[in-house]
Amino acid sequence: MSPSPARRTKKRADAKPPSTRPFVAHHLAPPHEVLSEDDSRKVLQELNTPVERLPKILATDPGLQTDPKFSAMRDAHEPLAGRIVRIRRPSLTAGEATAYRVIVDSIGGD
Repeated sequence: MSPSPARRTKKRADAKPPSTRPFVAHHLAPPHEVLSEDDSRKVLQELNTPVERLPKILATDPGLQTDPKFSAMRDAHEPLAGRIVRIRRPSLTAGEATAYRVIVDSIGGD
């Protein structure tokens, strides 16, 4: 049963958009770090792999917001696609597990 016309609410033209909350990292989200160009080259050389073989991460991934450098680059409208991200997770066996990802703009995009 649909509500009567009197109960329906209409959006007002002068309604304010919802306020944007500042990002607060979740305690389970591991820290992400966007690497500099020099560090990226060193990592690729150390791993002995081309950047195309790295797993991908979307530029819209919330985990990237844990790095203030990423936020500054995004706000400055710097190109993010192709940059390498280091993700460090705690590990019971290794102490710390390090993973690398390459930032892409969209699924299937490079």
